[in-house]
Amino acid sequence: MTDWPIFDSTSKTFPLYSRANVGEIFPDPISPLNASAGFQANLEPGWQDAFVACRVWDHHLYDKAVDRNVLPAFGSYLYINMSLMRLFGVRVPGMGAEAVDLQYFGDMPGIPSYASEKRDFDDDPAASERAGAWLMEEVLLAEGLPAYDADRAEVLAIRAARPDIAALTDAELAARITSFADLQRRLFQHHIESSLKSGVGLGAIGQLAAAVGKPELGLTLVSGIGDVDSAGPSTGMWALSRKARSGAVAALFDEGVGGLYERIAASTDPEVVAFRSELDAFLTEWDFRGPAEWELRALTWSLRPELALHTVDRMRGIDDGEAPAIKNAQRAAEREAATAVVRELVAGNPEAAGQFEVALRAAALWLRGRERSRTTSAMLVHELRLPALELGRRGVAAGHLDDAKQIFMLFADELPAYVASPGSFTGTVKDREKTYLELFDHEPPFVVVGEAPPLSEWKRRSDRSHTAAVVGEVITGVSGCTGVTRGRARVLTDPNDPSALEPGDILVAPITDPSWTPLFVAAAAVVVDVGAPFSHAAIVSRELGIPCVVSATDATGRIPDGALIEVDGTAATVTILEL
Repeated sequence: MTDWPIFDSTSKTFPLYSRANVGEIFPDPISPLNASAGFQANLEPGWQDAFVACRVWDHHLYDKAVDRNVLPAFGSYLYINMSLMRLFGVRVPGMGAEAVDLQYFGDMPGIPSYASEKRDFDDDPAASERAGAWLMEEVLLAEGLPAYDADRAEVLAIRAARPDIAALTDAELAARITSFADLQRRLFQHHIESSLKSGVGLGAIGQLAAAVGKPELGLTLVSGIGDVDSAGPSTGMWALSRKARSGAVAALFDEGVGGLYERIAASTDPEVVAFRSELDAFLTEWDFRGPAEWELRALTWSLRPELALHTVDRMRGIDDGEAPAIKNAQRAAEREAATAVVRELVAGNPEAAGQFEVALRAAALWLRGRERSRTTSAMLVHELRLPALELGRRGVAAGHLDDAKQIFMLFADELPAYVASPGSFTGTVKDREKTYLELFDHEPPFVVVGEAPPLSEWKRRSDRSHTAAVVGEVITGVSGCTGVTRGRARVLTDPNDPSALEPGDILVAPITDPSWTPLFVAAAAVVVDVGAPFSHAAIVSRELGIPCVVSATDATGRIPDGALIEVDGTAATVTILEL
């Protein structure tokens, strides 16, 4: 696998692909090393295994004419095969292709209908019967998350036993990069299984809420559930921000974030020394977290502490009453109130009451499971990143590479040859990096039907223009979290620079991954260009208790930065009040 940029072949049997959901965790092109040794190489088989584990089909259903059935790359941008996702919905009792579309596409325009691609073998009563048994045994009646807890323990043990990376030989570094493939495949399988299960649970709650005449309670019933791993960094940063509001620590922050970590490390002030101890503990626990963290080439918080310190700095100005724990408790109270309402409505129907309790429990369990598996997988990705960067640093020191990150321009099967003769790859990685960086200006089509268009037909981000919204205009999306608030719009396209976001501002973003989560603490609400009730922005907003509208098409292009807007998460609208 050395074709570059990566253009995987498309399936004629399962022809619909989309950036939905995968664009949250992979907004940028995937690097060659990550495609061949990391994320794509191992998520593809893991996802295939997950579908089979859900009993909707066997491995023989996959299209043997293509290398990547589920997770191909076009122009090195990753896509999900939505034909297979829809087929999953069709075969799971009580779900359907339309429910899948709602969870992944929201209200996005221009999505081809399922009827236009339906295959003769899609409806399979025997497969649906097996999937029904899976639904009952492994989703609705599941007890805890033992497999996910075991995964976490295994990865934590690997992290605890991490060797001195700098002491490894070049050959040992290369071997470590490719040594976790089987484990990654299993972790990704569990992540996809939990994602599918949480989708089923979320859909069941939505259907039950609608059936009792309270569709608006669907999201409230899964808000403030607690123990959601992706919200963890927000709590940790909040604690740090409280200690950075006064005294010697605050004085260092007041000098600016640039060089802040170095100033903290150099200080002998007892207060600063204590703060550094807590900061380093946070950075150790969340060393893998950062923008686009499933991309090996991405620099995480431990590699660039100022990324985390930027957000801590913004949190310093937030009142104590806005603490994540307080917001979560408020949402939990709303969830309990909504639960009481539905329980009263179904009290006279024992069957409906039983179904509600089972669905409510399953929805919360698998939303936690989804974020647990996602975080565990990201932890292991970091164990590939570190030896790769060390190999890259050595290449720079020897004059073979211009930058350590050029190591990610190698494909996995080239690593042995690179170790043997690194200088022979100098020109290759430079050329690939030049192409890779150029890919960032290409805007991948949100949906691909059939053949993926060549790069020459893709829009350029640098050429994109927008029609700004005017006062009184309403942008409609999909509800991610209920509630209404007003505030100043802060349009951010990159979580690396949160300095413009002030407490009470409304975050307007193209798409969000876990590295954006701490910004939600400072935000009064969140508006996202793409996404669905199943997406990361919606899940975290429900945990932190802030209104959220997803699938607000081109919100980052149409909402002027600094405009006064009203976000109605219940009605899923964003209204421009004042420019």
